[in-house]
Amino acid sequence: MEMQRILWADDEIDLLKPHILFLTEKGYETVTAHSGNDAIELFRKEPFDIVFLDENMPGLSGIETLLRIKNMNENIPVVMITKSEEETIMEDAIGSKIADYLIKPVNPKQILLSLKKNLETKRLVSEKTNTQYQQEFRQIGMMLGDRLTHQGWVELYKKLIYWELQLENINDDSMHEILVQQKEEANRLFSKFVESNYISWLKNPEKDAPLMSQHLLKRRVIPAAESDDTPVFMLLIDNLRFDQWKIIEPAISELFRVVEEDTYYSILPTATQYARNSIFAGILPSEIEKMHPKWWTYDDDEGGKNNHEEELLLDQIQRLRKNIKTSYTKITNLDAGKDMVDNIPNLFNNKLNVIVYNFVDMLSHARTDMQVIRELADDESAYRSITKSWFEHSPLLEALKRIAQKNVKLIITTDHGTIRVKEPSKIIGDRTTNTNLRYKQGKNLNYEKRDVFEIKNPAEAFLPRVNVSTTYVFAKQDKFLLIPIITIIT
Repeated sequence: MEMQRILWADDEIDLLKPHILFLTEKGYETVTAHSGNDAIELFRKEPFDIVFLDENMPGLSGIETLLRIKNMNENIPVVMITKSEEETIMEDAIGSKIADYLIKPVNPKQILLSLKKNLETKRLVSEKTNTQYQQEFRQIGMMLGDRLTHQGWVELYKKLIYWELQLENINDDSMHEILVQQKEEANRLFSKFVESNYISWLKNPEKDAPLMSQHLLKRRVIPAAESDDTPVFMLLIDNLRFDQWKIIEPAISELFRVVEEDTYYSILPTATQYARNSIFAGILPSEIEKMHPKWWTYDDDEGGKNNHEEELLLDQIQRLRKNIKTSYTKITNLDAGKDMVDNIPNLFNNKLNVIVYNFVDMLSHARTDMQVIRELADDESAYRSITKSWFEHSPLLEALKRIAQKNVKLIITTDHGTIRVKEPSKIIGDRTTNTNLRYKQGKNLNYEKRDVFEIKNPAEAFLPRVNVSTTYVFAKQDKFLLIPIITIIT
C-alpha cells in the first residue's frame, strides 16, 4: 500500500512539526506550505490524498484556498482548521464542501482520527461489512434450512436485499458471488414453498395465509382512509421491487415520516392484467371474469388489459358499502405526469386518491427489448441506479413534494416485482398459447415439469379457464419459458 500524502497549509506550520513527525511515524507523508498561494502551487504540481488548511492565513484565506483547490479537484477531501468558532465561518466552510472541521489547538490524535475518517473509511467499512456478512451468511444459511413461514420468507428476503445493497458499495467480487449463490438457493427453495402453499392460501385466506393482492385495499388502504379525516394517497408504482424502494426511500423520507414498512404476496400470474386488476377489484381473476365479464380481457384479446381499473376500484368500495370520495389517476407518460402535478391541489378534497405510475414497468420491459437500456442496466446495481435517477427527475417526485405540503397519509406499494431471467426452459403449445415469458396458459402444453409450477385445474387457483383443458404453468427461479420456432419444408 502506497504512503498517503497530506498537503498541510498553515502560516505557523513550523510550530506543527511534532504533529508532522507523529504522522510520519503513522505512515503518512506530509508536505507543508506557509500560505494559500504556496498550497495551490504545490497542489497543481503534485498528487495529494487530502489537504489540511488553516482558515486564517495572511494573503489568500483558507476559504479562498479551499475554493481554488476544489476547482482543480472537486473530490479531494479538505479539512479546515481554525481558531474561530464563529458560526458564519463554519457555515462558509461547510458550504464549500469541506470534509472535516477542527478547532485549534488540535492534537495529533484529532488529526489522525480525521485522516482515518476521510481516507480509510471506505477500507474500514469494507472490512467491517465483509466480516458482518460472513457472520450473517451462516445465519442466512440456517434460515434456509428451516421450515420458514410466509413471514419468515419476508424477513429472509429483506436480509438478502440489505446485504446486496451493502456489498455493492465495496469492491469485493468474492463476497458478491457468495451472495448471488445464496439468492439463487433462496429462490429455489422459495419456489417450492409457494408451490406447496399457494392454493391453500387462496382457499383459506384467514388461516395462516399472507396478505395478498385481492385483500390489499380492504385490509390496508380503506381502513387508513376511514380512521380519521386525513386524506389518503395510495401510490402504486408498477413493477417496483423492494431493492428499488430502498434506493428511493431516502428522498421520500425527506418529505414524509415513514411509520411502517409492510409486505404482501402478489397472486399468480403476477402480470399486471391479473395482479393489479385483483388489487382494485378486491377479488381474484376468475371472480372478476364472472362478476364483470365486460371488464375482463383474456391473454389473447386485443388492446390493453387494465382499462377498467377505476371501475373495479369504485365497484369494490361500493361492494364494501364504504362512503369514501375517491379519485383515480393513471400515469403512463411524461405529459400525464406533469398534468397530475398541476392537479394535486384538487385532490385534497377527496378521502382517497389512487395514483398508478407506470414508468418502472416500462423500464423493466425496455431492459429486455432495447439494446441501449440493456447496456445501461447491465446488472442489478445499474438497474437500481437508473430507477433512482428517474425518480429524482420525475414529475412523481414533484407531485410528492406538493402532497407533502398538506397533512396526508401516503401509502406506497406496487402490484408485482421483477426478476432478471437467464435460463430458458422449452415449452410447446398450440397457436393460442400466450407469449408471456414467465407464465403460459393454454391447452396441450408440453413442458419440463421440474422448471415450472403447474396448475392443471385453474379453478383451484381462481384463474379463468379459456377452454376445458386449459393449464397454467409458472416459471421458477430465473427461468423463462421459450417456445421453439419450427420450420417445416415440404
